[in-house]
Amino acid sequence: MTTSPAIEVRDLVVRYANAAAPAVDGVSFSVEPGEVLALLGPNGAGKTSTVETLEGYRRATSGTVTVLGYHPIDDRQALSARIGVMLQRNGVYLTMGAREVLRLFASYYGERATDPDALLERVGLTGVATTPWRRLSGGEQQRLSLALALVGRPEVAFLDEPTAAIDPTARHTVRSLINELREGGVAVVLTTHDLADAEALADRVIIIDRGRILAAGTPDELTRADASDGIRFSAPTGIDMSGLSTTLGASVNEREPGTYVASVAPSSRNVAVLTTWLAEHDYPLDDLQAGRRPLEDLFVRLTQSASDTEAQRAAEQRRRERRRRDPS
Repeated sequence: MTTSPAIEVRDLVVRYANAAAPAVDGVSFSVEPGEVLALLGPNGAGKTSTVETLEGYRRATSGTVTVLGYHPIDDRQALSARIGVMLQRNGVYLTMGAREVLRLFASYYGERATDPDALLERVGLTGVATTPWRRLSGGEQQRLSLALALVGRPEVAFLDEPTAAIDPTARHTVRSLINELREGGVAVVLTTHDLADAEALADRVIIIDRGRILAAGTPDELTRADASDGIRFSAPTGIDMSGLSTTLGASVNEREPGTYVASVAPSSRNVAVLTTWLAEHDYPLDDLQAGRRPLEDLFVRLTQSASDTEAQRAAEQRRRERRRRDPS
């Protein structure tokens, strides 16, 4: 038995008036029930425009978007009770207490709603249940925003920066809640600048910049290194790279102070040779990455490359315009 995707996006284009380029430029992806998709990108990449289109706050210029089989705007009434939306800056009533506002939102869903008091306890806000929104800390506001998104037992949840400004204990709570959503068959679209969250939570990751998808896949697929990536490790600056290179039979380079790359296959044997050599020379090992590259490295490399390409295109366009104005 096959199930339809909870979200389908095909050739989505979002263009704003007077903008030189579209905010979203031909993006396509889908999200299955019980899947967590992390949508990553720098500021201005097109993430917000994409998600706002899915949430029904913005109409696509072209392309098709469906959520649970519905058009987010044309079928808003049928869809709104089945999705949950967490905004980074929530428009909550500023003078209402946390329990009061959660009960208010629960009343919109009737019998479908989660018990507000139980949810308040689940997100760790029982101790501030009567505190108005404006007096909550940033992290407490984030957790209340998450609770408001989940109180209606959504089938699709859109979560914007759910762990921003929260402490490690609260972060663990939020991550646990997202994992529970997955286990309950909820499709989750997660937008975040916290790449550790994306690696820990997402079943799939999409990196977007300048309105286009640069990479997509599971965290393992995107971060898996090949032999050419070598072994990355951290050690005191100025180690005997020549001696280590001789031992490994391959070059060792210091990419930045205290960060090294040995150009050998990330095999167990080579890792053992490297760590043994460091121990014999009394060099502490702070970090070692063999067989995987940090998602942050891939993110920076892809978005920087896109930025460079865009700058080159803009420069070429300026040269063409100058030649048209002055053919001589």
